[in-house]
Amino acid sequence: MKQDSDLRNNLKSIRTRLGMSQQDLANIANVTRQTISGVESGLYAPSVAITLRLAKALGCQVEDLFWLERDLPEIEAVLAKPVPNGQQLRVSVARVGGQWIAYPLIGKDAFRQDMIPADGEAVAVDGFPGISKLLNPKGEGTSQTGTNKVRVRLLDDNLDTLHNTVVIAGCAPVISLWARATERWHPQLRVQYNFANSMAALHSLCRGEAHIAGMHLYDPETGEYNTPFVRDVLAGREAVLITLGVWEEGLLLKSGNPMGIRTVSDLVAGGATIVNREIGSGSRMLLEQTLQKEQIPFDAVQGFDNILKTHQDVAQAVVRGVADAGISTASVATAFGLGFIPLHRSRYDLVILKEYLEEAPVQQLLSTLGHRMVHSQFEILGGYDISKIGEVVATV
Repeated sequence: MKQDSDLRNNLKSIRTRLGMSQQDLANIANVTRQTISGVESGLYAPSVAITLRLAKALGCQVEDLFWLERDLPEIEAVLAKPVPNGQQLRVSVARVGGQWIAYPLIGKDAFRQDMIPADGEAVAVDGFPGISKLLNPKGEGTSQTGTNKVRVRLLDDNLDTLHNTVVIAGCAPVISLWARATERWHPQLRVQYNFANSMAALHSLCRGEAHIAGMHLYDPETGEYNTPFVRDVLAGREAVLITLGVWEEGLLLKSGNPMGIRTVSDLVAGGATIVNREIGSGSRMLLEQTLQKEQIPFDAVQGFDNILKTHQDVAQAVVRGVADAGISTASVATAFGLGFIPLHRSRYDLVILKEYLEEAPVQQLLSTLGHRMVHSQFEILGGYDISKIGEVVATV
């Protein structure tokens, strides 16, 4: 029987994963090798009897071997960020604030350490000539609702997983530890962690692209952490701030501190080269505030304009000798075997719009802040004070 144009199979991938040749499988399933070849190439649609034999021979379900392309649902989603026109687009998908949000898996956003599996493929763009202009370089912009819509062809029909996804935007490496520990406790919950500096995360929350924004910004005028920035960006929308922990921030240095650096003044006096973070990050803000306090011009520090995007990137630059120093946390210094000079203790808060607080996935995630398995992951890192973890520290 000729293959149905909508019928798809992954017979070859399952067979080769099990170390079987076409002839091996044919012998076990009691069919000819030509039958196996025809099915794998899409030239032959097997009968029900052959389909059942193949599934039994491979130890899997029929649905694992064959599916109809038209059976996979399509949804309309809003793109979370600009994409190049005409580029094939893998996306991950979550439901935020009553609408589907599609997060492009492009460049570094496609990876953590390994490549992130996609939930679907954006198959059509509705009127997108100016999508690259929707957001400015700072990540600010108008609400995404009603703009940059795409149709997403899902790669499976498990909509329950997408509905049960919590999206966090932030830059704290411990967020991924918290997420994985939570998923072990609640196997039906999925936590999607989108990397963003503190201000970018807050704008992402405001635009409806995340349920939670993580941030660590200090306002020297008020002596408050995070709350003044939240009030300014959310502009009247109601939110709560919940503490994730207090971490030590400071200078990452080469192991043994060969330049004898103790303060930011020593960076200038010793001619040290640094790497910096982008505008909107808590690390950059700490560096600028410290330099201003010591009355050191920004351009007096070599490498001030050498911008990196993550705490890990800063640490790797110091490890490789690209820079002598950079701003990050004590836990990152420990992870990379670097020296560390503390400059500030910063409170890392989770900002959540009140409208999301009653959603079951968000409640499940927040409930684990009191679990021992989460606390132990933080404690073993070092450099974190979690005595106030889970406390509501402000409402706006």
